[in-house]
Amino acid sequence: MNKAIYLFALLVVALSACKKTPITKPPDVDYYTCTMHPSVHSEIPGKCPVCSMELVPVMKKNYGSKTDSAIPAHPPDGKPSDFVVPVERQQQIGVTYATVERKPLYHTIRALGVVEADIQRQWSFVARVDGYVQKLFVASPGEIVTKKVPIVSIYSPDVLTTEREFAMLLKMRDEAKTAESREGPERLISSARLRLQQWNLTPGQIADLESNRRPSDILTLQSPFDGVVQEVSVRQGTSVKAGDKLVEVADLSVVWVWADFYESELSMLEKGQKVTVTTKSYPDERFNGEVAVINPFVEEVKRTCKVRIDIANSKLKLRPGMYATAELGMDMGNGLVIPTSAVMPTGARNVVFVDKGGGKLEPRPIQLGYQYADYYEIAQGLSEGERVVASANFLIDAESKVQGALKDFGEVQTSSHSEISHDRAHH
Repeated sequence: MNKAIYLFALLVVALSACKKTPITKPPDVDYYTCTMHPSVHSEIPGKCPVCSMELVPVMKKNYGSKTDSAIPAHPPDGKPSDFVVPVERQQQIGVTYATVERKPLYHTIRALGVVEADIQRQWSFVARVDGYVQKLFVASPGEIVTKKVPIVSIYSPDVLTTEREFAMLLKMRDEAKTAESREGPERLISSARLRLQQWNLTPGQIADLESNRRPSDILTLQSPFDGVVQEVSVRQGTSVKAGDKLVEVADLSVVWVWADFYESELSMLEKGQKVTVTTKSYPDERFNGEVAVINPFVEEVKRTCKVRIDIANSKLKLRPGMYATAELGMDMGNGLVIPTSAVMPTGARNVVFVDKGGGKLEPRPIQLGYQYADYYEIAQGLSEGERVVASANFLIDAESKVQGALKDFGEVQTSSHSEISHDRAHH
């Protein structure tokens, strides 16, 4: 009998030892969820069944007692409250930090453009007298010509007649005995000289004719400057009439780049600014230019304005029709900056997560200035030396939403969705 009682006592002790202590959640915890999958709800802590991440507690609203949890209630003024993401958790999701620094700001505007010849440095030879093309001294576009070299010669009886008249009047003036008798030939000489100038004879050619008195039926046209042949419109032996286009020459020692700048950039442009131009043809070379003209008319579709940049082109590397990129750099002084990756846009506001130490983070609205490459200028909201989250912002945002830290920020909160899901779970 005693042996039976002893065995029964051992069985009771064994059963008591095997019985597990039930896990109960703290009274201030509503449920546990996953920051990556807020639809997951659990009454006990553990791991997410979807991604195996540790579940985090969602606190009950308006819980009266003071809790030792890291998740605070919303402040009565509606401002965002601090929340805690443990350092180990931050390491798991790859959080990095950046320090608010004061740096020199340098802004660069880039615009695409096209190289064009300076129209003030172009010369189109047009026949001003009837005749025949006696000889072409240039054969095709692209040929380099120097000042005063022959371009084309035209046979014209009208030129011969006028030069003979000019030579005869010069002789009459020289043979005149009195000043009165020289006045008549002098007036006619001025008229003949003007006609020769209108026919594209240069002052040097007219001076040679005045000196040697040998009229010619050949009108030779010379290049007015060093340049490049742009177009040859005639052939040797063909007849030409007054007004026919002959040859076009361009001086490319200075060229234009017409670049398209957006209307939002016009306030940063002014005449005389230095501009750097690059091309795909010479990727390692930079050409220095200057803003010469800012066209005030805005292109309605592209919302751009054309800006003319004048560039010295002594080596003729920039050629009409070539695409170019214009870069305008401006010193904007010094300012507070943070990496662009640290800013999380929320629609109406921009938010950063400020490190308060010990895993505590503060979601803080800020006002941004201009963007400079990979940095934003801070207009308001941060001080020099503060640390902000620079990566994994959206994961931190997910943590803060679960904890309710961004309420009243205009963010879509998960609280209402959580309550509905929780009610459904109970039903």
